Amino acid sequence: MGGHSYGAFMTANLLAHTRLFKAGIARSGAYNRTLTPFGFQSEERNFWQAPETYLSMSPFNHADGIKDALLLIHGEQDNNSGTFPIQSERMFAAVKGLGGNARLVMLPNESHGYRARESILQMLAETDDWLQQYVRNAPSTRSQAAN
Repeated sequence: MGGHSYGAFMTANLLAHTRLFKAGIARSGAYNRTLTPFGFQSEERNFWQAPETYLSMSPFNHADGIKDALLLIHGEQDNNSGTFPIQSERMFAAVKGLGGNARLVMLPNESHGYRARESILQMLAETDDWLQQYVRNAPSTRSQAAN
């Protein structure tokens, strides 16, 4: 499963709170909601008005629950105020630091949406490689249980 921007946030949350998916692909997302302290999506309260909401909704705070493969892709020059590149850099560091399986791909000269042909081709190649390795060619659940 995968998503871009808010979809990336949801992808990370699904991996952090379920084992429904073998792998996730998150592109240009926001994973630590305390870094967007003045609201996000339809949340109009700021961090100081609803700290528990910001903390509980942040997949970064639940990175220890990510047990399946997570590919993070982000534009190096993302200027969207909620999805600065540090979001993916810190999420990657958290998952890897906790012993999880993650890869971070930073696309040079790209903002929140990817435009360059080379970037789009790299994103597609990384996505295909990730899905081949962790979904299509992943060991079956049955064979994992037998070992």
